[in-house]
Amino acid sequence: MASLQVGQVLTGEVTGITNFGAFVKLPNKSTGLVHISEVADSYVRDINDYLQLNEEVKVKVISISNGKIGLSIRRAGETQKDIQKAFEEKLSKFIKESEERQSDLRKKVETKRGGRGSRR
Repeated sequence: MASLQVGQVLTGEVTGITNFGAFVKLPNKSTGLVHISEVADSYVRDINDYLQLNEEVKVKVISISNGKIGLSIRRAGETQKDIQKAFEEKLSKFIKESEERQSDLRKKVETKRGGRGSRR
């Protein structure tokens, strides 16, 4: 287990399926859990619709804690470029919304002051 690192992408074999996720045997013979929320980007009602026993799957190590290995199938295909692009899109959206809020706030303050050019 010492050879595993968070962020590593591996190919493993599904060895067990439960209602909360799937157990995957990794190349180093250790077993990790893919929680049902990490199987697909969309809502997963029944994990059996996505995975089968003995199926080979590509997984990403997302956590290692107290000997337990957390895995993700949906994040296994992400590249650093995808992550960067998603971050930039979120940042751009945040900046746009922030500027709109600032503009609205300025308009409200101007109105309370009596508007422009209304000095006596």
